[in-house]
Amino acid sequence: MRGRRGDRMTINIQEHMAINVCPGPIRPIRQISDYFPRRGPGPEAAGGRGCGEAPAHLAPLALAPPAALLGATTPDDGAEVDSYDSDDTTALGTLEFDLLYDQASCTLHCRVLRAKGLKPMDFNGLADPYVKLHLLPGACKANKLKTKTQRNTLNPVWNEELTYSGITDDDITHKVLRISVCDEDKLSHNEFIGEIRVPLRRLKPSQKKHFNICLERQVPLPSPSSMSAALRGISCYLKELEQAEQGPGLLEERGRILLSLSYSSRRHGLLVGIVRCAHLAAMDVNGYSDPYVKTYLRPDVDKKSKHKTCVKKKTLNPEFNEEFFYEMELSTLATKTLEVTVWDYDIGKSNDFIGGVSLGPGARGEAQKHWSDCLHQPDTALERWHTLTSELPPAAGAFPLA
Repeated sequence: MRGRRGDRMTINIQEHMAINVCPGPIRPIRQISDYFPRRGPGPEAAGGRGCGEAPAHLAPLALAPPAALLGATTPDDGAEVDSYDSDDTTALGTLEFDLLYDQASCTLHCRVLRAKGLKPMDFNGLADPYVKLHLLPGACKANKLKTKTQRNTLNPVWNEELTYSGITDDDITHKVLRISVCDEDKLSHNEFIGEIRVPLRRLKPSQKKHFNICLERQVPLPSPSSMSAALRGISCYLKELEQAEQGPGLLEERGRILLSLSYSSRRHGLLVGIVRCAHLAAMDVNGYSDPYVKTYLRPDVDKKSKHKTCVKKKTLNPEFNEEFFYEMELSTLATKTLEVTVWDYDIGKSNDFIGGVSLGPGARGEAQKHWSDCLHQPDTALERWHTLTSELPPAAGAFPLA
């Protein structure tokens, strides 16, 4: 842009960047030349405003506070707030939720509140969003929790509470909660919108923590196997990667079981209570199992220590509330091992092993502590959650049928 012949027009950076960023409807620019004034010959050019000055009739830039631009909300009093914003993730939307770890009841509560500005996924420019939760490592259908689907909206409100049972202090230290937002599609596969991963170690017992965080894309991870396996779904190589990180010595988790132990000094025996199971592995093609529980007191020379609960149909979170009694002196009981196994009942074929746990003097961690506390605190019912692993006790393999 030139004025007189041979003279170069100088325009400062402020006028180059004269953009109206005020939120609200876009106002049309009446004359683009107002932002780039010409300096022509004549007294007006010499005595008028300089080329670096903005036109007098232009309104100054109105900048809104960041909270108003992001649509941030203020949580209830007493809740700790955790939020952040990123230019790379705001296109996917934001998710607002609360987390609470109840140490007394061994439960993790996640209240999914709302999402804002989700990415459109359908032809009508909207989406049918829902939220699902997984605990990592070990994500599977057994520990998946899911909200209801909100139809035709980019700003859904759920206000639903999803609860994990059998969560221990060790889980809080090592596990990560993955929260995914997906679009439900009845005619094809559901589509992924975005996710959030929260390390549970950031939670404090019995203290609700409020989150308002931008969704992120799934981070592509290197597959330990061929790329063809990765194309069949991210879960294929996520599982391989988790197993590689955990090492060959760790056993696969198959769910949780809540056991009650009490030695009765009046009846001279051990009372074993099978209360419930949570997040069992799915063994049937319908995505569920038909679980029941068997208990043995080893060594069992006479093979008379077997007890079995009833079968609960089509569930991964069965409640049994059954008790078994082993008549035995306390000194003899101290040398025994209680084996608890969970099975999937099948008609006409061998039942499938889901998981098991052993409690006794040779056990480790919480299983050994639960057994020791039972022996040292007679006439006291002690309830503890235990992790079911894929290790099949040697003697239990001889009883595949119900």
